[in-house]
Amino acid sequence: MQTAAEEYAVFLSGNGPLVIVLREALAKDEVRRAKEKGQRLTKRIAESRVRTFVQNIHHFRDEGLKSAAAPIEHVVVFDEAQRAWNQTLLASFMRQKRRLPGFAMSEPEFLISLMDRKDDWCTIVCLVGGGQEINTGEAGLTEWFDALQRRFVHWDVYYPDQITHRDYSWGQDLQSKLVGLRTETKKELHLAVSIRSYRAEKVSAFVDAVISGDTALARGLYDAIHNDYPIVITRNLAEVREWLRQSARGSERYGLLASSGAIRLKPEGITVKTDIDPAIWFLNGRDDIRASFYLEEVATQFDIQGLEVDWAGVCWDADFRRENNDWRPYNFKGTNWQNIDDQFRRIYLANAYRVLLTRARQGMALFVPQGDSDDPTRVPSFYDETYGFLLSCGINEI
Repeated sequence: MQTAAEEYAVFLSGNGPLVIVLREALAKDEVRRAKEKGQRLTKRIAESRVRTFVQNIHHFRDEGLKSAAAPIEHVVVFDEAQRAWNQTLLASFMRQKRRLPGFAMSEPEFLISLMDRKDDWCTIVCLVGGGQEINTGEAGLTEWFDALQRRFVHWDVYYPDQITHRDYSWGQDLQSKLVGLRTETKKELHLAVSIRSYRAEKVSAFVDAVISGDTALARGLYDAIHNDYPIVITRNLAEVREWLRQSARGSERYGLLASSGAIRLKPEGITVKTDIDPAIWFLNGRDDIRASFYLEEVATQFDIQGLEVDWAGVCWDADFRRENNDWRPYNFKGTNWQNIDDQFRRIYLANAYRVLLTRARQGMALFVPQGDSDDPTRVPSFYDETYGFLLSCGINEI
């Protein structure tokens, strides 16, 4: 008889922080539970057990390259399914890292093909977050349906109506991608109530309005949520740190977040180029200077996607700034900010801030620097309109 780990597997996109933190947390919990029962369990054995169940999606993919046999799993859960690689990125990876030239499938197509080897039954559960694609080569939800149309029309497809929302479709007509497939709408598949922001169901809608530049909608939503989910703003980073410490109760976790492109926050003492240790940052206590509690090391959108803290300090740089009543994306290269013209990179940056603004369970403080008129990379005008816009969305100053 197969074990549960052989029947089911949870796959996490990439080799990133979510994999590291989840495995570490589960392993520590197994050791703790064993100790409470008077049993001896080493950390290494606990980690081995966890790895069997929580797998890296790339490891599963590589096993499928080694053999034509069907996977042992019948049910797989693919978290952050919208972040699966497109054909171009996967082909490049296969050529450079696996020495397999001419690979002609996207990650969704290849993953479905692996499970399609089963001769009895199988299920793929795709967990999808709208507006969460943050890196070049991430295919989005549309690629899953393209792959189904190309090769797997014999699969049964179940989905909620909400996938037609613009945050999921990248501007494409998802309805047309369902033509010819065996589909059925299931409203139960949509998580209507946010688990992360359990005190305010409208937080995601508020963030979407901010990213969309809809001041009136953002203000109305802020008025509806701020009593239960406080959001404040300041131009003083020390005030953010103090607000976070005062807001948290008991074991509630807080930390600083910033975009990976927030290069010019360095004069404020925020260095996004310094990598954090995810397991330490998210799990260790107040006595560890590397933990989020110390408010020194900052997590970027790549560190925190799929994870959360109770209280977040979101630090806003000039890479995503308001100019002439619109959001303008920039990349800092060499000694200057440069316009981002590529439409996909513009989406990725907007999504990066969307991720940062939706990582707190209970509330957040926003920090927008004053800038420095003597520093051409941090002139006040790079920040002033952004600060004014966020105030116009109804956000209260600390």
